[in-house]
Amino acid sequence: MHDYTVSDIKVMEGLEAVRVRPGMYIGSTGSRGLHHMLWEIVDNSVDEAANGFADCITVTLERDNSVTVEDNGRGIPVGIHEKLGVSGVEVVFTQLHAGGKFGNESYGFSGGLHGVGASVVNALSEYVKVEVATGGKLYAMSFHSFEGSDGNMHSGVPDAPLEELGRTRRQGTKVTFLPDRRVFETVDMNFELISKRFRELAYLNKGVRFRLIDNRERSNRVEKEYCFDGGICDFVKYLNVDKTPLYAEPIYISGRKDDIIVEIAMQHSDGYSENIFSYVNNIPTTEGGTHETGFRAALTRVMNDYCRRIGVLKDKDASLSGEDFREGLTAIISLKMRSIQFEGQTKTRLGNTEARPAVEAVVIDALPPILEDLKNAEISAMIADKALKAAKAREAARKAKSMAREKSKLENAPLVGKLSSCTGKDPAKNELFIVEGDSAGGSAKQGRDRRFQAILPLRGKPLNVEKKRLEQVLENDELRSIITALGTGIGEDFNIANLKYDKVIILSDADQDGAHIRALLLTFFYRYTKQLIMDGHVYIGQPPLYKVQKGSEQIYVYDDAELAKVIKGMRGYTLQRYKGLGEMNPEQLWETTMNPVKRTLVRVNLEDVADVEHLVTLLMGDKVAPRKEYISEYANFNKEDSFVKRANVEGVN
Repeated sequence: MHDYTVSDIKVMEGLEAVRVRPGMYIGSTGSRGLHHMLWEIVDNSVDEAANGFADCITVTLERDNSVTVEDNGRGIPVGIHEKLGVSGVEVVFTQLHAGGKFGNESYGFSGGLHGVGASVVNALSEYVKVEVATGGKLYAMSFHSFEGSDGNMHSGVPDAPLEELGRTRRQGTKVTFLPDRRVFETVDMNFELISKRFRELAYLNKGVRFRLIDNRERSNRVEKEYCFDGGICDFVKYLNVDKTPLYAEPIYISGRKDDIIVEIAMQHSDGYSENIFSYVNNIPTTEGGTHETGFRAALTRVMNDYCRRIGVLKDKDASLSGEDFREGLTAIISLKMRSIQFEGQTKTRLGNTEARPAVEAVVIDALPPILEDLKNAEISAMIADKALKAAKAREAARKAKSMAREKSKLENAPLVGKLSSCTGKDPAKNELFIVEGDSAGGSAKQGRDRRFQAILPLRGKPLNVEKKRLEQVLENDELRSIITALGTGIGEDFNIANLKYDKVIILSDADQDGAHIRALLLTFFYRYTKQLIMDGHVYIGQPPLYKVQKGSEQIYVYDDAELAKVIKGMRGYTLQRYKGLGEMNPEQLWETTMNPVKRTLVRVNLEDVADVEHLVTLLMGDKVAPRKEYISEYANFNKEDSFVKRANVEGVN
């Protein structure tokens, strides 16, 4: 084991800019930025676990909204830094870009890439308390932020040098911090959000125990614990729990190529969608990258070779496409590597070129023996048979596309008399409203600003694509209309560059039917145009539920809680409950729901793609019993439907 000493900590620059521009370091000062603070400290503990030095990580939420993160790793180095003359603990918490992760000696693999985590948390907290147990001794140090007599803010100032408290049998680091209310819009951590992340981390770090304790309610202590000895195989089982797998146990592949460790778990179901989730050093790579490309290429090569060997493909030059072998596939790809390079707008796509050949080599070496093992013969045959059926269905879909183009040119015919286009030619400014019903569609067409707002009324409920193949999706008039209006194509043909509208807004009634339509449309967008959601183009319109009228004054109210506040103490008013969008005239619909100056939109995000995948399968799939159980626990028809809430929504204008 390599010793982790103070000489491993390399200093790059100070802390000056953090308090001035916190968004540069944690993304925002809202809930997302608040939780980013926690992830920064947790990631340090996870790095200890990922490198084999810790097996338990505990997060505790306290009543004063402080948070404690504790691990049983090596502990932050406590020696005196040779250049700065202070302890390693003080360096880590006061110097930006300081840590043991810039070299490769102390950490083989690291998710906390930039060494800014601890110091940024210190800079944006009212106080930070650190305990380090290492070498049989316990050390402590604290920091706090305050406004000085000069009027300037002093952030993360040490209260005293690192103090040795005595001997201990403990080992590890314990960090307690209170996010600064002067910085954040809220300091209330979300238990369920943290719980979901811990479950994911427990799958990715086999055998490591993740504990979450909530002490914020005096009479109701809540605790959750996650530990999975099956690692990513258990992760695949969790994702497929509401599906019908073709074989009971996921196929597990692992290996090392140079300095890259590759783990893959995969399992096919009788469904049609492909679901590949990838991680690098525990960081989700939701936009994929070179590792996913390597997996897809290797899987296609290995499976085609196998199908030719067993005679499923008669011609030695015949082959099936990669998407045929991936139909119904759920796979987890987990890499451990040094010096990660991310690409893409959201920095969630792996760019390291060396990752592709590494993954390809591991799959090509490890998968064929598994397929050819006699005890796996039935599994291998099922995978090959499913791919053949997928190929036939793909050919049928290709013909359906071709016929659709010939018959209707797929660009205009389904939309004749239906889509009311806008006159503006700049996609970055244009909006598409997908509106429930002809009546509401008529009001929206009359009330809109035709310069940048297009209206597409739905004449019936869209197809539930979770249960259908591609050719069936293309036969559905409602979905074909949407595909045509968007201009991006779908699935393998999807191209975000061809998007005709910056905002795609679902506008449906505030009742159960409207919630169902939203769920159906979101399922379609998620399965066939996922990047639309990833890039923030999909929105939910928020029409009012009530109109309160007193004399000539009209007040539009959007939920029951707001209504209670509006009518409190009010006399002589009339109350109208809108049962549907069609009850509003064009002027009212514009004023309340479509006018960019006054409206509220809810942007749909995919922050936890694996959780959303599980939820889509649960709510929209074939199995009834788990859906009933979920609905009985979570459904609240007085609020936004659970699908929208769990997909993570963000209010915007």
